[in-house]
Amino acid sequence: MEICSRISFESAHSQCMENCGILTLAVVCQGGLGQNTFYVDYRTEDGSANAGSDYHYSEGTLVFKPGDTRKEIKVGIIDDDIFEEDEHFFVRLLNLRVGDAEGMFESDDVGAAPKARLVEPLVATVTILDDDHAGIFTFSERLVRVSESVGTMEVTVVRNSGARGTVILPYHTESGTAKAGADYEDARGELEFTNDQTMRRLGWRRARKAFGACLVLASLTRRDPRLAPRSGSKLTPALLLNQEGADGQMSAEEEEARRIAEMGKPILGEHSRLEVVIEESYEFKSTVDKLIKKTNLALVIGTHSWREQFVEAVTVSAGDGDDDEEGRGDRLPSCYDYVMHFLTVFWKVLFACVPPTEYWNGWACFLVSISIIGLLTAVIGDLASHFGCTVGLRDTVTAVVFVALGTSVPDTFASKVAAMQDQHADASVGNVTGSNAVNVFLGIGLAWTVAAVYWKFEGKEFKVDPGSLAFSVTLFTIFAFIAMAVLLFRRRPSIGGELGGPRMSRLLTTLLFLFLWFLYILFSSLEAYCHIEGF
Repeated sequence: MEICSRISFESAHSQCMENCGILTLAVVCQGGLGQNTFYVDYRTEDGSANAGSDYHYSEGTLVFKPGDTRKEIKVGIIDDDIFEEDEHFFVRLLNLRVGDAEGMFESDDVGAAPKARLVEPLVATVTILDDDHAGIFTFSERLVRVSESVGTMEVTVVRNSGARGTVILPYHTESGTAKAGADYEDARGELEFTNDQTMRRLGWRRARKAFGACLVLASLTRRDPRLAPRSGSKLTPALLLNQEGADGQMSAEEEEARRIAEMGKPILGEHSRLEVVIEESYEFKSTVDKLIKKTNLALVIGTHSWREQFVEAVTVSAGDGDDDEEGRGDRLPSCYDYVMHFLTVFWKVLFACVPPTEYWNGWACFLVSISIIGLLTAVIGDLASHFGCTVGLRDTVTAVVFVALGTSVPDTFASKVAAMQDQHADASVGNVTGSNAVNVFLGIGLAWTVAAVYWKFEGKEFKVDPGSLAFSVTLFTIFAFIAMAVLLFRRRPSIGGELGGPRMSRLLTTLLFLFLWFLYILFSSLEAYCHIEGF
């Protein structure tokens, strides 16, 4: 059974300038086995444009030989000097026939499947854009909303109903609820549309968040769009609009020229004022809100009473999901939410004891929460030490495995959330460096400083046995350089960046970093038990 060929216009709509001379329309033949010759007639039909005055009437026959997939129809366009509205006419396909190269047509077999058929679009609508009008200038929309995180916004100015000549279009900003200089940068200037140019982009900077401002194309007096004088032209549109004879009267030719110039001069369209509303950055707000919820900081931020904190601590609430992100309203807690609530309810109630943020402008909350975190860190360290002593592990192994893992897992999940929800993932990097800085400079440095001062007053020297410190730091530094090299390698265009990228590259990077962590623990443990020699 042969496959039926489908013949149609390539596009149902086409447009051209009045001065283009010749318009070309494409007719395509798709499908079929490419073994037959097809004949299809075409002809033009009047719409608002008339044959003879706006375009040349055209008709004929297209021949698709075996292997042909595209033919062209050419229609002549008539250019005149009279301003007109944009007009259109039609080109229709009809009378499809199957034949051979010699022009012999096949008769239709009753009951047989057709070898070809005409499909939509059968009629192409051609719009002739009048080039005798300088254009109607307008914004593409009346109101636009932008995020406060956008430093420079761009708006589109379009030119309709003609594009004759070079036009100078003044513009300026007007204050609404937003004030120039305080909320946005005042802008005044001129846009230049060259001949046949129908669109321009206008850039505008804003200073900070505001409720609204207006961007205006020209004004109603003395700032209307105007045609730029053309070099070599003896009679400009301005002269045509004002020239009079010696007796104060115009000749018939001058009157006609004035009428044409008046009808074709550039004007402003319906949307000559654009209202700009600068809104809050929902992306940034969503990231902060989700980070607060993910790290359980919602229990201590923005609370007014202990009652409110304890009610939130013992209430099962739904976690973040796709429904919340799409704004479908509150979700009911899932089974996973209930399980996580009962696993963490002790810690929720414990931190609900922290004073609300309303007390002492938040200082009470800060001091008590820091104290609890310090106590929990000490408890975790002591538990890990007792566990290591119970099972016979040395303190070095216990520190690099259990203590480090227990205190770093929350940082790991916080970095994961920041990397997924922040546009540039800067928070995930800052969290790691900041956490290590606190551990080294504040955790160790402060503790050793206090101990050194204490033993100084006691008349003794404070000494700390370095143990495996040199070996551990050297090993960590080597693996850190390897990790940095991997991150730099991932900046290649084929991967796209340090985070994300193709699934295989993500998986390989994850496995490599886990392997480095495993090697660090392995070598540190072997050195601690003297299976390998340290330094």
